[in-house]
Amino acid sequence: MHAMNYRITLPADYDMKIIRHRVATRGHLLDDFPGLGQKAYLIRERGVDGSPVNQYAPFYLWNTAEGMNSFLWGPGFQGVVDDFGRPAVEHWTGLGFVRGPAFAAAPRAAARRSRQVSPGENPAAVIDRALAELAAAGERPGVHCAALLIDPRHWELLHFTLWEDTAPEAPGEERHEVLHLSKPGLGEIRTGRQW
Repeated sequence: MHAMNYRITLPADYDMKIIRHRVATRGHLLDDFPGLGQKAYLIRERGVDGSPVNQYAPFYLWNTAEGMNSFLWGPGFQGVVDDFGRPAVEHWTGLGFVRGPAFAAAPRAAARRSRQVSPGENPAAVIDRALAELAAAGERPGVHCAALLIDPRHWELLHFTLWEDTAPEAPGEERHEVLHLSKPGLGEIRTGRQW
């Protein structure tokens, strides 16, 4: 499993109805994209759920690197570049994935929390604890699914959770609204530890 996210921060007075319309008219285009596990079309609106910014922030879980590359170097990502400029694409390798009690429901919210693995920490011990936390998250009512990811270049550990309804407030988390979920290969994402 591979993950990627790009966060496009928009002006404070940006009409977020433009993004809502974009997703409503184009979101379905990835509903059968080869190699894609899921794409959550995420937004944050300034002043809503504590967000300081307007942001369009699609989050992807890929089953194959070929699918991810096909998107990045094909017309899909080019549409983003044409409309917003070329954003930085954050990416991580998968450590774990769980399906929650609300997996059959359409998620309406997402939470994203990252933390640095400091130079003095044992990375394997940190990941073992985070995997235990992920397993517990998969049992929480309202959880659609959750992924644990790492960027070993920057030693950034990322927790990403989709929720059936509102994401509960938690320190250090970014909360998002899910406008659409493309999930052509969601059922193929292996649960548990990814090695």
